[in-house]
Amino acid sequence: MSDFDVIVLGSYNQDHVWSAAALPAPGETRIGTYATGPGGKGFNQAVACHRQGIKTLFLGALGDDPLAAQARATALAFGLPSEFEVHADAATGSAGIVVDAQGRNQIVVALGANLALSVDFVRAHAPAIRGAKVLVCQLESNLDATREALAIARDAGVTAILNPAPIGAGLDPLLAALPHVITPNESEFAFLLEHLHGQPLAPNWIDFPNPMLHLLCRRLAAPTVVVTLGERGCFVSHANAVARADGNAHYRVPAEAVSPVDTVGAGDAFTGGLAAGLILHGMAKPFRDAIRHASRVAALSTERPGAAAAMPTRDEVEARFGAAH
Repeated sequence: MSDFDVIVLGSYNQDHVWSAAALPAPGETRIGTYATGPGGKGFNQAVACHRQGIKTLFLGALGDDPLAAQARATALAFGLPSEFEVHADAATGSAGIVVDAQGRNQIVVALGANLALSVDFVRAHAPAIRGAKVLVCQLESNLDATREALAIARDAGVTAILNPAPIGAGLDPLLAALPHVITPNESEFAFLLEHLHGQPLAPNWIDFPNPMLHLLCRRLAAPTVVVTLGERGCFVSHANAVARADGNAHYRVPAEAVSPVDTVGAGDAFTGGLAAGLILHGMAKPFRDAIRHASRVAALSTERPGAAAAMPTRDEVEARFGAAH
C-alpha cells in the first residue's frame, strides 16, 4: 500500500510574474512590478491538495540548474513530499506571466525538463500510483509518461483525474479516454470536442440548457466531465450518476463570491482541490461535495497573488465557507 492518498504527476515551472494596470497590447510596453515564485500546473495542483491536509506525493522533472535547487527548496519549505527526475541536458521549466489589475493574465511557458519526464521514471513509481486513491495528471509534461501513469492508475482501479491543459495537438483520443474524470476549462472543452470529435461549438454554447451541455460532454470518453467556467462556476456531467453517488447526471455549481486579485493557478487550485475533496468527503460519497470543495479552494486562491504560493489551506477554506461534512 502507498503512504499517499493522492499522487500528482506533472510539471514544475518557476514563474516570473509581471503585474501592470492593464495587459499590454501587441507592440506596447507597460511599466509594472516583478516577482518570482513556484508554479507549474502539476506542482500547483499538488500544493493545493497537500494544503487540504491530504497525503500527497508530487512526481516531476527538473534540470540541473539553480531553478532546480529552488524547486527542491520550495517543496521542502511547503512540506510537500516530492521526487524529481533530473535531466542535465534540459533547463528547469519556467513561465513568463503578465497580470492586470483585474487579475486577468497572459502566460508563456518554456517546459524544458518537463518534456523529458520518462516512462521509466513513471514505472519506477508504479507501486505508489497503484496504492493511492487518486492520480492527477495534466499536459505540461511528456505525454508518453502521462499516458503511462494514467494507464497504471486505470488498471489498478485508482481514480484518475486529467486536467487537459495546456491543450495541444499532442492530445489524442486514446490519451483522453484513460482518465475517469477530466477537468477542462471552456476553451479546452471546445478544443476537445472540435479536434478530437469533430464537433465545433456555437459561440454561446456556455449558455446552452444543461441537458444540451450534458449531451456535448457525453461526446468525450471520460465517465465524468467537469467544465470549469471561471466566475460562472462549473458544469458537471456523469455517464453514470449512481457510480458517483450524485442524484443527477448533470448540474451546475456556482462559483463562490470572492474579490480576485490574481487568477493565475485558479484552475490548478480547482483540480487539486477536487482530488482533496474526494478524499475528505469519501470516494463513495456524492461527487458534488468534492466539487463544492474544489470550487472553494479555487475561489480563495484568486484572492492572493502567485500560483503555488497562493493555494489556501484547509483551515482557510473552512474559516471562510464552513467545515466539510
